[in-house]
Amino acid sequence: MSELITADLVDLDLAADTKEAAARSLAERMVAAGRVTDLDGFLADVAAREAQMPTGLDGGIGIPHCRSEHVTEPTLAFGRSAARIDFGAPDGPADLVFLIAAPAGADSDHLTILSGLARRLMSAEFTGALRSADDPRRVAALIRGDQPEPSAAADGTEAGAEPLAPEPLAPEPLAPESAAAEPAEAADVAEAATSVPFRIVAVTSCPTGIAHTYMAAESLENAAREARVELVVETQGSAGFDKLPPATIAAADAVIFAHDVEVREKARFAGKPTVDVGVKAGINRPAELIAEVRQKAARGEISAPAAAADADRSAPMDRAGEPGDRFGTRLRKWLMTGVSYMVPFVAAGGLLIALAFAIGGYEIASAKSVADHFIWTEKDSWAALLFQIGVAAFTFLVPVLAGFIAYGMADRPGLVPGFVGGYIATTIKAGFLGGLVAGLIAGAIVMGIQRFKVPASLRGIMPVVVIPLISSAIVGFLMFVVIGKPIASAQEAMTDWLNGLSGTNAIMLGVLLGLMMCFDLGGPVNKVAYAFATGGITVANPSDGSLKIMAAVMAAGMVPPLAMALATTVRGRLFTKTERENGKAAWVLGASFISEGAIPFAAADPLRVIPSSMVGGAVTGALSMTFDCTLRAPHGGIFVVPLIGQPFLYLLAIVAGTAVSAGLVIFLKGMRKAARPETAAPAADGETAPGGAGGEAKVPATV
Repeated sequence: MSELITADLVDLDLAADTKEAAARSLAERMVAAGRVTDLDGFLADVAAREAQMPTGLDGGIGIPHCRSEHVTEPTLAFGRSAARIDFGAPDGPADLVFLIAAPAGADSDHLTILSGLARRLMSAEFTGALRSADDPRRVAALIRGDQPEPSAAADGTEAGAEPLAPEPLAPEPLAPESAAAEPAEAADVAEAATSVPFRIVAVTSCPTGIAHTYMAAESLENAAREARVELVVETQGSAGFDKLPPATIAAADAVIFAHDVEVREKARFAGKPTVDVGVKAGINRPAELIAEVRQKAARGEISAPAAAADADRSAPMDRAGEPGDRFGTRLRKWLMTGVSYMVPFVAAGGLLIALAFAIGGYEIASAKSVADHFIWTEKDSWAALLFQIGVAAFTFLVPVLAGFIAYGMADRPGLVPGFVGGYIATTIKAGFLGGLVAGLIAGAIVMGIQRFKVPASLRGIMPVVVIPLISSAIVGFLMFVVIGKPIASAQEAMTDWLNGLSGTNAIMLGVLLGLMMCFDLGGPVNKVAYAFATGGITVANPSDGSLKIMAAVMAAGMVPPLAMALATTVRGRLFTKTERENGKAAWVLGASFISEGAIPFAAADPLRVIPSSMVGGAVTGALSMTFDCTLRAPHGGIFVVPLIGQPFLYLLAIVAGTAVSAGLVIFLKGMRKAARPETAAPAADGETAPGGAGGEAKVPATV
């Protein structure tokens, strides 16, 4: 690995008077050193990054930086300006300018080095040494960490510059002894030795994940030490994303988000006092953020609880697998990544088509293209427009499924071959099964290519040229020539089998789909059943069997939240006050076909709620099949009843399943009450607890 900075990349008399001129002057040194291949292209990338957010920092520091395909390897150029240059810092212009260049596909080792530099920029000793040095070689050595900084540490020992190497995620927790070592009054020492320290977890992230991410982390950690609080930071930067342990988050008293891009898996931190600011606030005023979040904790202010759907909004590569996961677990997460991105296309396209049918009838499917024939005053033209937009959305289903399965496996490099494979699956009529296979193959091929070690000069073009080219060619060959046609034949055979289902076989399929929809309430099993159903109705001419399956799936998925809403209404004393409030919202969620509305009840009492929901879902699925109900819309709940075949019988099936589930959960909870009458106790709101009649019991009942 080449040195990050050398003497020829140092300019101690930077003559530029604008940030653009400074960037150009330092970039020219990178070009001369062979680190940048296209000066103007690289400067355009620097300017684009600067437009997102000024890169000036308090203390006279400017850190223009970017990722660019014109950079061959991570590089840093340093300039010292006597005239000072305005980089937009709150306290004025900068005299120390660091131009940081990272390739588009920089490896984690190089980026970890850059993160170490970003942290050291928060040290006054380090920046002071850079201002006083008069030899470019000395400056380069200081930045690399090859020479000690000429200052004394707080304990009287020589303070050397730490090598720029991977750093621990966070400082060691502050022990009572470390607090006592600080100058303090005797009372403060006694308090520090006996009290539990205030604990904070923080997340820092910036658009490029090179500098601000790690500078904010260092600044927050320094301020936490001064405030005598424990703080652990999760840096979501280019050097990697190491998630904080769940136990650390659970033990935290408060949360600080200092970010300019979306926090990954934000739901992990829900339900705690939270301060949410931009990344520069974490750099410039960390002590204020710590004080603010402590005040929020003292007042009892907390963020909203994590919604059931939050997990689906997290970044797919974060769900792609954890160290130690078995292959089956990783495979499930990869498939769920693809399905989670596909579902919005299904919902949008399906509802648009459903609206088109409601306005213009089923014959609207054969209307002319609205690009050639559209009359503003005719409702059929509007119906045709909605139908054709919906069909356009449906054409993306299989490519999106395959693309994001590959994304979940191999991150962004998997997108191109995944989408290509998914599109081929559509053209050869391999359907959803072909999309699943194409996505898995694309992800596996990219992961295999990424294992090869390549020269540093090629790393910048790997993610944008080499990997997409090779992986797409291999996936296309396999899908067109080798496995595509057998998969298409299997898809056709499955479709014919569904079309032939009738009588007992159809009812048993309805039972199975109902059980799957209610087993994990929006989880992987639920999503598999839903994807199976939507796959049948998104073809050009869906069969009657496919429409029946879609009807059974949606009806069963509505049952769990409706059943919990009914149970809390009929026998509210068996539920806590919070559950009764959730029950009111569950009416709307269930009617809208959002199975996740039952999750709060299942989480609190899984051994009673989940089996009850599954029984009701099985009853509803069986009845829907028995009544030959059909559905052309993939979502919508009761709001698409006009598009349901046999609508009154369909609603009867939902009512029957809801009643069965509600009755069973009431019976099971009542048995617990009868078996443990001694747990009855007055609740805080004047009602009795679940062991008696509602609220929290003093002695928790076991499930």
